[in-house]
Amino acid sequence: MDIRNIAIIAHVDHGKTTLVDQLLRQSGTFRDNQHVAERAMDSNDLERERGITILAKCTSVEWKGVRINIIDTPGHADFGGEVERILNMVDGAIVLVDAAEGALPQTKFVVGKALARGIRPIVVVNKVDRQDARPDEVHTEVFDLFAALGADDHQLDFPMLYASGRQGWADTTLEGPRKDLSALYDLVLSHVPAPHLDTEAPFAMVASIMEYDNFLGRVLTGRIEQGRARLNMPVRVLRADGTVVETGRLTKLLTFRGLERVSVDEAGTGDIIAVAGLSEATIPETIASPEVTAALPAIPVDPPTLTMTFRLNDGPYGGRDGKKVTSRQIRERLIRETEGNVAIRVTDSPESEAFEVAGRGELQLGVLIETMRREGFELTIGRPRVLTRLNEATGEREEPFEEALIDVDEAFSGVVVEKLSLRRGQMQDMRPSGAGKVRLTFHIPSRGLIGYHGEFLTDTRGTGIMNRSFTGYQPWAGTIEGRRNGSLISSEDGAAVQYALWYLQERGALFVSPGEKVYVGMILGEHSRGSDLEINPIKEKKLTNIRAAGKDDAMLLTPPRRMSLEQAIAYIEDDELVEVTPAAVRLRKRYLDPHQRKRAERKSDSDAA
Repeated sequence: MDIRNIAIIAHVDHGKTTLVDQLLRQSGTFRDNQHVAERAMDSNDLERERGITILAKCTSVEWKGVRINIIDTPGHADFGGEVERILNMVDGAIVLVDAAEGALPQTKFVVGKALARGIRPIVVVNKVDRQDARPDEVHTEVFDLFAALGADDHQLDFPMLYASGRQGWADTTLEGPRKDLSALYDLVLSHVPAPHLDTEAPFAMVASIMEYDNFLGRVLTGRIEQGRARLNMPVRVLRADGTVVETGRLTKLLTFRGLERVSVDEAGTGDIIAVAGLSEATIPETIASPEVTAALPAIPVDPPTLTMTFRLNDGPYGGRDGKKVTSRQIRERLIRETEGNVAIRVTDSPESEAFEVAGRGELQLGVLIETMRREGFELTIGRPRVLTRLNEATGEREEPFEEALIDVDEAFSGVVVEKLSLRRGQMQDMRPSGAGKVRLTFHIPSRGLIGYHGEFLTDTRGTGIMNRSFTGYQPWAGTIEGRRNGSLISSEDGAAVQYALWYLQERGALFVSPGEKVYVGMILGEHSRGSDLEINPIKEKKLTNIRAAGKDDAMLLTPPRRMSLEQAIAYIEDDELVEVTPAAVRLRKRYLDPHQRKRAERKSDSDAA
């Protein structure tokens, strides 16, 4: 069968997964009476809860006798590694751009990777039915973006469609019939080349996606680069340097048909398949016939920029909620994650029973932690730190920088510029974006954005939108002021009492409610001043047989501030940790004993002096 392999790439929330839904429906993949969930490709529980795509996934449709393999990719910059590694499986790409928001940082990041591979994209301006749509300006923006990214003449001469993924239509003009997506299907067949690969050579493929199946074990997905794959054929796995990892047989051969994987006996060159039967193969190793001696080339993935310390939970309540609490179990789980996620790196930490986990951003590592807690793990997590490097040519220490693209109401632009300037941000552009909003572009150190998002939403009354993307390494920008407020720290073990919390809430914002278990060293709130304060949250009212005026006043508590996992990780300072269990997320000091805390403070002060 004739084959086309394409990836759909775009910024987060620009409608990739919704468009794939309509492509599947209109190709006849689903029965007329078949119930299909919205955003069917987002099969992961976390993806459905957050409304974002986290993992790259493959599906397949047929149109006019041609099979079109479609890879739905994440849109968030933190999951860029998922996009990078699948680009060697495709011969074309659909670049989806929001008709109102235009080309945002993640679009720029992924399109640059695709253009460097020589892919000629199809541009789809999506959501043209929005009231604030500006499709013609967005068309110009995309052309300028391609030119800035070094596109050649063929790539600059890109075909473009106007579409509404939710309504399920795409047309070559804005005044088109707006009936269906046939224009997009036909454009894919005419514009995306069929894979031109060696069909007579021995079988070889590069593993680009890895997942675990309870029945099949490791399932590795990739494109057949040469030859044909047959069920139960002998294969061996090669590293990039040609060394053999293992030998085995393809006990299962799966191709994609809509949302399902179908078992087949044979698959041809250029098709995207999933194979099982290998116990050690991982990304981006080559799976090939025994006569193949050299590994196929694989796209190098950009290195991580952020690291966190994962420790076992050594708090007083450790082991009460989770089933997997030892450092051995944590280590095995993290190593398994690195096999399937090439953007994550794990090393041993100088601390005992702790590991340094490096990734692309807070969200990516936050998703890993959330996944682990749902699997029954208990952890304590340290503050995120950026990974610096030494420029050998200049001898300077360099740190990762990001481009932050911010849309805010004009009334809030002043406070955003002020806060980002304090965090060593450099404003590159400021322009009105219509409807009383301003678009700000900043270059800012990655560590300057750690912990800023919550403050940003507060400053903009929840109306601001911030998009960020890694741009490269630049010289160290200097010190950046951290959190200005201290912590309210528990001095007792037990259950928090309403009487005590009522008197303590004037000291600052509380994070706990009456009845919650607390322990010595646990952070119960944010102090209204810059210093830490130890408090007693379990102090009860003294009961007497004398009744006096004012004794029975209603003790109304302000609702506590609840933090999500990502907010907690961004909030903590260097001497604090986030305790993560299947049932709770708590903040605590690194040293629970107040005397040990004071000794550590004196030591850090003497080291600084």
